[in-house]
Amino acid sequence: MIDLNQGLTVQSLATLLENFWNVSGQKITKLESEREPTDGTPVFTVNGQYVAQGWTEWTQGFQFGSAIVQYDATGDTDFLDNGRQATVDQMASHVTHFGVHDHGFNNVSTYGALRRLMLEGRLPYNPWELHFYEMALKSSAAVQAYRWSETEDGDGFIYSFNGPHSLFCDTIRSLRSLSVGHALGHELMHENDDRVSLLDRMLQHARSTARYSVYYGEGRDDYDVRGRVAHESIFNVNDGRYRCPSTQQGYSPFSTWTRGLAWIMTGYPEQLEFLATVDDDELELYGGRDVTEEIMLRAAQASCDFFIENTPPDGVPYWDTGAPGLSQMGDYLTVPSDPFNSHEPVDSSAAAIGAQGLLRLGHYLNGRGEDGTRYIQAGLVSAQSLFSEPYLCADSNHQGLLLHSVYHRPRGWDHMPDDDRVPRGEACMWGDYHLRELALYLQRLLDGGPYYTFFSTPPKE
Repeated sequence: MIDLNQGLTVQSLATLLENFWNVSGQKITKLESEREPTDGTPVFTVNGQYVAQGWTEWTQGFQFGSAIVQYDATGDTDFLDNGRQATVDQMASHVTHFGVHDHGFNNVSTYGALRRLMLEGRLPYNPWELHFYEMALKSSAAVQAYRWSETEDGDGFIYSFNGPHSLFCDTIRSLRSLSVGHALGHELMHENDDRVSLLDRMLQHARSTARYSVYYGEGRDDYDVRGRVAHESIFNVNDGRYRCPSTQQGYSPFSTWTRGLAWIMTGYPEQLEFLATVDDDELELYGGRDVTEEIMLRAAQASCDFFIENTPPDGVPYWDTGAPGLSQMGDYLTVPSDPFNSHEPVDSSAAAIGAQGLLRLGHYLNGRGEDGTRYIQAGLVSAQSLFSEPYLCADSNHQGLLLHSVYHRPRGWDHMPDDDRVPRGEACMWGDYHLRELALYLQRLLDGGPYYTFFSTPPKE
C-alpha cells in the first residue's frame, strides 16, 4: 500500500521539479537531434534509443506534445517552435484517422495544447491560427465519435481498434477529444444530416466504461474486487449484449493491468473537471448533474482506492496485479517497488498517468467540501519517486526520460536486458509525456498559475 504518512506538499517537490525540467529539456533536444521523421513514430527505447513499433500510431502526439509541455513549464520558445511546427507538418493524418480510438491522446496533446496556450495568452493571439487548431479539434472529435457501437442497455461506446465488439478502458482518457469538440460547439453529422451530440457520446461512453470496465465489489463475478479494472470488455455486436472481460496487454481478464487502471484513474477526474463548464440544462437529458457526476466519481474513487491499496509504498506499481511472478516476491506491497527484481517488471508509466488522476481527484473532492487529502498525498508520493532515480533517467546517452516502463508484456515487445527476461531500464513515449504532464500540473500549483486542464474554458464560479 502507498505510504500516505509522509506529509508531502507540492512545495516539498520544488527542487525535484527544477531538476526535472532540466533533464526533460535535454531529452527532448536529444531525441529531436538524433531521430529522423523517416524512422517512424517513436514508441519505446531499446538500449536507450527510441524505436518504432507498428501497431497503431498512437504516440506521435506525445512526442510533439512533450515539446509544447516543456515550453508551457519553462517558457523556452525553442520547444514551442519545434512542437508547433511538427504539429502543422505531421499531425494532420491523426486528425482524420478513422482506424483508432486514440484521438484524445494524439490531437488534444498537440492542437489542444496550442489552443489552450493561445487562450491563456501564452501565445500571441492570431485568429486564423486559433481557427486552424479548432478545426483540427472539431474534426478529430467527430471522427472519434463515429467509431460507435450500441449496447443492449441503451447506451454505447467508442470501440477500440480491435473492432465494434471491443470497449477499451484506455479510451476514457481519449474522451478529451469529444469534450473539447462539444465545447467548441461541434456535432457529428450522420446520414440524412442526422446530428449527433458529442456530449451525448462522451457521456454514454463514460457510463458504459464505468458499468463494464470498473468493478465495485458487488458480486458481479468471483473476481469482483472494488476498484479492479478490466482492460477490455467484449460485446455481442448482433444484439449489443455484454459477454465477458478480456485483455490485450494485461496478464488476464480477471486481474488488473495497472496502466489500464491508471487511464481510468485520470480519465474520470478530468471529465468531472470538464463537467463543471457544462450548463445544468445540457445534463438534464442524462439524469441531471448529480447523477452524471456520481457515476464518474464512483469510478474514480474506486479505481484510485484500488491503486493505493495494490501499489508498493513508493507509489510505483507492478505491471499487473495478477502477474504470476509476484507470488515469488514475498510481501512486495510493503516495501518500495524494485525495478531490478528477477520476477516481474514495474510499470512507471502507469504511475505517471495515475498520479495525475490521484491529484485531480483530491482537488475535485476538496472543491466539493470533502476531504481529498488521501488522494493528493498518494499522488505526491508517486511523483516524488518518479522525479528521482532510479526512475528519472540521469544517463545523458539515453533518449528516454522515465525508466522502467512496460508496453506489451504478453507479446514480449519490451527490451529484456538479461537472462531474467524481465523488462527494465527502458522508457516509452507515453510515460515520458505523462511524466511531463504530471510535472506541469504540479509546477502550475507551485507557481500559482492557472489550474491545468485539457480544456480552456474556466470552470463556472
